[in-house]
Amino acid sequence: MPAGIMVPARQAQPLLGYGSTSGLSLGQSSLLDATQHFQQQMDLAVATVDSDIARLREDEFLSKSGSENADGASGDDQDPNQRPKKKRYHRHTQHQIQEMENFFKECPHPDDKQRKELSRELGLEPLQVKFWFQNKRTQMKNQHERLENQQLRSENDKLRAENMRYKEALSNASCPSCGGPTAIGEMSFDEQQLRIENVRLREEIDRISGIAAKYVGKPVGSSYSLMPQPVSSRSQLDLGNGSLSLPPPMPGHSSFLPAEFPVDKPAVVELAVAAMEELVRMANAGEPLWMPGGFDGRSELLNGDEYFRAFPRGIGPCPVGFKTEASRHSAIVIMNNINLVEILMDVNQWSTIFSSIVSRAATLEVLSTGVAGNYNGALQVMTAEFQMPSPLVPTREVYFLRYCKQPADGVWAVVDVSLDTLMPTAPLRCRRRASGCLIQETPNGFSKVTWVEHVEVDDRTVHSMYRPLVNSGLAFGAKRWVSTLDRQCERFASLMATNVPAGEISVITSPEGRKSMLKLAERMVVSFCSGVSASAAHQWTTLSGACAEDVRVMTKKSVNEPGRPPGIVLSAATSFWLPVSPKRVFDFLRDENTRSEWDILSSGGIVQEMAHIANGRDEGNCVSLLRVNSTNSNQSNMLILQESCTDAAGSYVIYAPVDLAAMKLVLGGGNPDYVTLLPSGFAILPDGPGTSTEGGGGHGGSGGALLTVAFQILVDSQPNAKLSLGSVATVDNLISSTVDRIKSNVLGDGGAQ
Repeated sequence: MPAGIMVPARQAQPLLGYGSTSGLSLGQSSLLDATQHFQQQMDLAVATVDSDIARLREDEFLSKSGSENADGASGDDQDPNQRPKKKRYHRHTQHQIQEMENFFKECPHPDDKQRKELSRELGLEPLQVKFWFQNKRTQMKNQHERLENQQLRSENDKLRAENMRYKEALSNASCPSCGGPTAIGEMSFDEQQLRIENVRLREEIDRISGIAAKYVGKPVGSSYSLMPQPVSSRSQLDLGNGSLSLPPPMPGHSSFLPAEFPVDKPAVVELAVAAMEELVRMANAGEPLWMPGGFDGRSELLNGDEYFRAFPRGIGPCPVGFKTEASRHSAIVIMNNINLVEILMDVNQWSTIFSSIVSRAATLEVLSTGVAGNYNGALQVMTAEFQMPSPLVPTREVYFLRYCKQPADGVWAVVDVSLDTLMPTAPLRCRRRASGCLIQETPNGFSKVTWVEHVEVDDRTVHSMYRPLVNSGLAFGAKRWVSTLDRQCERFASLMATNVPAGEISVITSPEGRKSMLKLAERMVVSFCSGVSASAAHQWTTLSGACAEDVRVMTKKSVNEPGRPPGIVLSAATSFWLPVSPKRVFDFLRDENTRSEWDILSSGGIVQEMAHIANGRDEGNCVSLLRVNSTNSNQSNMLILQESCTDAAGSYVIYAPVDLAAMKLVLGGGNPDYVTLLPSGFAILPDGPGTSTEGGGGHGGSGGALLTVAFQILVDSQPNAKLSLGSVATVDNLISSTVDRIKSNVLGDGGAQ
């Protein structure tokens, strides 16, 4: 059975499933009615367009330039019993018109200074120049609309002819066996061709409806996406009520995604365009919109009063009880602009690059894939959860659209903006005003990235220990995004390097082995970051009363997960303050020579570095393979994979025991995806704003460090086993002992910084 022509929602009849003889069936009268209804909708759209253009012409006639009615008296000055004076018209000279035409080609929207200079050169009043440019813009707009109207009529006529052809074919259908009349479900006439034609017609309807919607102000006769999208079980359009059913939640995402998003596509597009304009202006503006300040005095903070004067519309006022965080930061990163745009528009690459900030993310709907084979004009609806590496700072869930545009050659912009104004019933604890980055190509093939982060958030549940850091803007601000991107670009360059830099200690025999080891370390870091925050989406269960009050213990059953051992995994995490600099803590924890002073599992053995891969300018950014020379025979076949990384926003030391046999395969260039990992480690952050900075990661703050310690340990290899209190007590004792050892050794000299 051929699939019938797609019809508007209100006329659609139910499509039956595949049957034994009839296949997909659709009543003949239903299809003809739908065709006539769609034609009526298109006629209405064209008539509305004609009416709008006629009204525009009338408005243009009534809005003559100020030079033509300058001598006419206003309504307030006229005597009601006296007839108005005849208006005297002042015509512009041919020279004046020609000069303004030439200027219009270069700048159709002159500012006050340009209008005054032009009026002085041509002997006109600035108001005359202003009105001439207004009328010229109106004239150009009308010409453009007339051309689009003609195109709409042509497409409408073409569609009318197609509908008539199908109407005639349906009325003359006959059974190939007996020659008599037949039902639609029994037809076999060019079924495959009709299916193809059905897809083409659906695309035509979408395109024409998009054009008509610009004039009518609402979607006409279609509830599809702005760009034709295949309808699947994960993304379905409800044509009955004009709403979009979002994909089913991913595991652990039940509280993350809104149940339904109203499809007001013109409103979504309008919001995206306005947000892009705001981002570009904010990225290029100076004082008084942006004022020097921030965590270290190098970032810029937003002047709130000036912002609302410059952008009075926006997405509405700040919700009651919410706090505004807005910052801007720039840096040169070693990646070209095209690759950066691809990373930002691919949710998997984006969440991997920013794994320390983005705990989870998903693309819910792609409204446009862009044009000309690139992301220029790409528009998608997304969800994301932003995190700090501590169980004491709640995550921030955001539902937003992402829009990409190329405003000029060598320049790209990617903007995010929350969609809460279009879905007022959604729960809201954080929303993003126009945020994102402007990416400018540099002569050496790198990119200058200017990042704007502008959010409004209810942060009253942040622990007091982390509140100075959050309030300073470094926790979720622009500098953290740019610093992370800069470090990850350096890491990516190291991953792609074919020559081993001089000075690297390595047992790796090939470039493929080096790349496999870096990929394995990347997966280890992503796994650690996704499990250490206070997210509610990772299916961890808090075991209350099982350990000390300041240690967070959770359990998870792992079954058939690639890269994770089967059984019960216990996670323990705690955060605390140390009165020493973050750099001092970082150097102590990453040094293999001091590892035995805090690592209980090394059993006091000597730690030897077998491989060392530098992946950044800072010496602290590296991946190491460590061997523990222990007398314990159970650990003789174990190695430790460790990655340490540092930037201006924070530092990490993350490690995981790896099997010797599995690691040999990786070092030979084998696939690292199935190597079993249970990462543990540390996140080191400054304790708040300050003016001093140090070498290495460049941390500032009041002198102290916020340290998060986290462990993941397999306590039982049987997935069906039950967790025992003894296992919980063992892990609790492990993390408590590690914290005590760190405090004792770091503060052993009296807490010198």
